[in-house]
Amino acid sequence: MSGFGVVMLVHDALHRAARVARHWSKNGCPVVIHVDRRVPGKAHSDFVKSFRDLDNIRFCKRHRCEWGTWSLVAASQSASTMMLDAFPDVRHVYLASGSCLPLRPVSELRDYLEDRPMTNFIESVTTEDVPWTVGGLDSERFTLRFPFSWKRQRYLFDRYVRLQRALRLKRRVPEGLVPHLGSQWWCLTRQTLSAILHDPDRRAYDAYFRRVWIPDESYYQTLVRLHSSNIESRSLTLSKFDFQGKPHIFYDDHLQLLRRSNCFVARKIWPHANRLYETFLSGDIDIMGTAEPEPGKIDRIFAKAVDRRTRGRAGLFMQSRFPNEGWENGKTCAPYSVFQGFSDLFEEFEDWLGRMVGARVHGELFAPDRVEFAGEQTAFSGALSNSPLLRDYNPRSFLTNLIWNTRGEHQCFQLSPRDNQKLNRFLSADSNAQISVISGAWAVPLFHSSQNFTEIRKEAARLQKIEAQFLDTLRSPHTKARVRIWSMADFVESPMEPLQTVIDEIGPRYSRRLTEAPRLVDLNGFGQFLQNLKNQGMHPHLMGDFPSGDAVQDTPRDRRKPYLIKK
Repeated sequence: MSGFGVVMLVHDALHRAARVARHWSKNGCPVVIHVDRRVPGKAHSDFVKSFRDLDNIRFCKRHRCEWGTWSLVAASQSASTMMLDAFPDVRHVYLASGSCLPLRPVSELRDYLEDRPMTNFIESVTTEDVPWTVGGLDSERFTLRFPFSWKRQRYLFDRYVRLQRALRLKRRVPEGLVPHLGSQWWCLTRQTLSAILHDPDRRAYDAYFRRVWIPDESYYQTLVRLHSSNIESRSLTLSKFDFQGKPHIFYDDHLQLLRRSNCFVARKIWPHANRLYETFLSGDIDIMGTAEPEPGKIDRIFAKAVDRRTRGRAGLFMQSRFPNEGWENGKTCAPYSVFQGFSDLFEEFEDWLGRMVGARVHGELFAPDRVEFAGEQTAFSGALSNSPLLRDYNPRSFLTNLIWNTRGEHQCFQLSPRDNQKLNRFLSADSNAQISVISGAWAVPLFHSSQNFTEIRKEAARLQKIEAQFLDTLRSPHTKARVRIWSMADFVESPMEPLQTVIDEIGPRYSRRLTEAPRLVDLNGFGQFLQNLKNQGMHPHLMGDFPSGDAVQDTPRDRRKPYLIKK
């Protein structure tokens, strides 16, 4: 008795499955094929007729197969029973799918198995040791019932699981069984497989596993422990899964990757990967001799791919992460600075700051009437428009795109209570943001306006309420941005020190002692303006203890230090 046989489960891409089956057959391996009952009759009959010239290929009873259900186990049982009955010389039975592809000469796999005549190759680990289960069902798949299809009847599936949990319903695992999990692609010895299929308690085991979720990952993996102690808990088939539990598909550009793995078989191959099929089924495959399969060689690449897909690059929102809140790898990709109140308090502040730090300094990017890009540009890097309609459709994406498109150049922009406030919480939670606020400075433009004082009072009350809410957000314990807040009164009393702090915050490469200060707007009469607001019933408290006289400098007071909200 020598050699091994292949059981193939086929449901689509029949032309590819036919070529692989011929490859196994012509290299001396008997093949039993199970064709899904969902395959149309004409396609099935043509598929069967294509093997008339081969006497070592058989077709077993057909089952209607569906992922996660007992039907896949039933299909493998029917095919395996036929394999053992029809080919008495088979020593090992190798389970494969129609999308599996041999990567090494069949003779090498035959020699490998003949050197290990009593070894079963099947991944089989207890539920406590399984790190890959996705969906929250590991031990519960053995204690709950799953009569509904996870794919076709998801609502009923989920509701029935919740109902069983609420009622604390649990199934009893058959005596003597210790549930194990593993890859559904195995290679078992004739003795072990025969013992499983002819077990006197098979009827009870089958009835139990019919209501286990994804039984093809647990039926053989559990029963093999009853009938053999010579088990290598690994699969000889290379199969990789992503973070959602979906199998990775191999394409033509994975050719060298598959060669490096030294694995005998790979799954899952794209049906149109012509180069892979031509290379590995041509007979010119590199001879590896007794080399051990080493899927670990490519694990690093797959781990890196999963990390890139789930985390991405810092500040880059992509399709796989964008719909999932909290999946971002950093909210933005680079540090940037936000200034509130500075452009209200200083004349031409943007030009001054640009000269001091050499960064790109914008106006109010979230102003209600337009996006104030630096240099009054109508479009900026990455084709960002100055249209407020486009910006306000998704302010977060607008900002993240701006920072991403200009990475390598520090961006600064102005913010005001007059602007769109939807981004405030995002800014406070972004560790790349450096936010400097002069509270109450929004009152300066109102002070210089020619509006009716009643309208000024209403607008002042509205802006103060907005800024107070923003300051509360910045003071939240969840704030990760670098935040500095000064009241207008404290800032005006001694502006050079906080301005130097602002320059130093932007970055060491811009650090230098200030020799030039921006020009302060005319504040003569501003104290009386605030008093008038008070007299009209509006209390402007965010400016701090601002002097009521005409000249600010006439009222010396103890200087208060700005406070820093740490990360």
